[in-house]
Amino acid sequence: MRGALLVGGTTSDAGKSLVVTGLCRLLARQGVRVAPFKAQNMSNNSVVTLDGGEIGRAQALQAFACGLAPSTRFNPVLLKPGSDRRSHVVVRGQPAGDVGAADYHTRRTELAGLVADEFASLRAEFDVVIAEGAGSVAEINLRATDIANMGLAQAARLPVLLVTDIDRGGSLAHLFGTTAILDPADQALIAGYLINKFRGDPSILAPGLDALRELTGRPTLGVIPYADDLWIDAEDSLAVPVGRRVGPPDRRDTADARLSVAAIRLPRVSNSTDVEALACEPGVDVTWVDDPAAVAAADLAVLPGTRATVSDLGWLRERGIGAALVDRARRARPIIGICGGFQMLGRRIDDPVEYPGHGVVDGLGILDLDVTFHADKTLRQVRGHAEQTAVDGYEIHHGRVTRSAERPWIVDDTLGPEGAVVGPVRGTHWHGLLANDAFRRDLLRRIADEAGKPDFDVATDTVVDRVRTAQVDLIADLLDAHIDLTALTDIIEHGASADLPTITHHLD
Repeated sequence: MRGALLVGGTTSDAGKSLVVTGLCRLLARQGVRVAPFKAQNMSNNSVVTLDGGEIGRAQALQAFACGLAPSTRFNPVLLKPGSDRRSHVVVRGQPAGDVGAADYHTRRTELAGLVADEFASLRAEFDVVIAEGAGSVAEINLRATDIANMGLAQAARLPVLLVTDIDRGGSLAHLFGTTAILDPADQALIAGYLINKFRGDPSILAPGLDALRELTGRPTLGVIPYADDLWIDAEDSLAVPVGRRVGPPDRRDTADARLSVAAIRLPRVSNSTDVEALACEPGVDVTWVDDPAAVAAADLAVLPGTRATVSDLGWLRERGIGAALVDRARRARPIIGICGGFQMLGRRIDDPVEYPGHGVVDGLGILDLDVTFHADKTLRQVRGHAEQTAVDGYEIHHGRVTRSAERPWIVDDTLGPEGAVVGPVRGTHWHGLLANDAFRRDLLRRIADEAGKPDFDVATDTVVDRVRTAQVDLIADLLDAHIDLTALTDIIEHGASADLPTITHHLD
């Protein structure tokens, strides 16, 4: 089997990442040498590759589904939003400056050749490449310089599987309208449709799918049912909904045997997936929150990473969450700060990189340390020991601790002391620390004692990688059971049918 496919969406967060992950896993289980690809991702959830580059976390999960290590080849362009108008650009894993929306419109033309070369090299090396589009393929205002959707499909002559989220409503219109708004050459590459997150009896939907095929000439290759037990690394959207509960649905019954975790939903939260390792544990309830009462009430408060440390620190203060964290520390209640969240817990932040022109800003003052931002970015995988336990993780940050009067939380094998601990308050620049199973179990035992939850019993058999593997297999099993894999394989190998009709526009 040889070929390639672009999985496009009618909207952002339609399920493209999930479908690519599942298809990669399905093909890998069949012995196909398959690789993922996303020309351009916009996300603050990222990981560090073995060669010291940075890619979107969704592509790292897709690589995991293929049985591959994460590589910058799988996501050559990554945009990390720092505000509504500007983003940090990462090209082939390395920082490449900041751009505004208008600037990037021009810059994409320069990146088109790089993307095409990377995609061609993957096609030459692997049997199949499953590419993921970005946002919606119907963004015709961006079509002239598009490198991730129909621009990539045309350049590489890729058939396109169009995915829609029916849970939002209007999916049949989305599929028809998205196809119809494209020019005839792009329409010719739309090979079929996929419905995601369907609830109810598929027979009720069937007449609509028949009518859609009559109108467009294109088949719907599957209807994927809604699955509330999919939760880990399932999407790479910047938006982490407030009130979203992370983790599997089945939990322990008694409050005394549970730990509540308030993960603070910062406006520019990054690497939000750090808290998923906690949610893997039975009896640990993780919820995204944005109010001081929830922060005050939880057994543990987690202040995660951010793409805009100083700006989000201001938001914390405006919401009263900063004061709630200071009060938690005063009352010796557990707090964990990760990367940007760790920086906020200190006394002073000097950030001329992400927040130029504002001088030194006071942190929350919970930890006695100072942070200064540098233009060069720390990107590396790390190993060391924390509380006598071997741990690993990765670092992605501009800010560096320039002074600390606190006891370190970690001893890095290469650079020595890292992070800080003061009673039940802990902080680190390391992402992925909580995914270390033995360390996490010991940490939760300590936090349960600090939170006054002696009845909480830490599971001894939770393995984060095993949970992630089970989630990836669940996605693959859903696709295997609910899509026409024979028809999709034909599309991957031979492209879109040559006789697909063009939907024409008639203006009276």
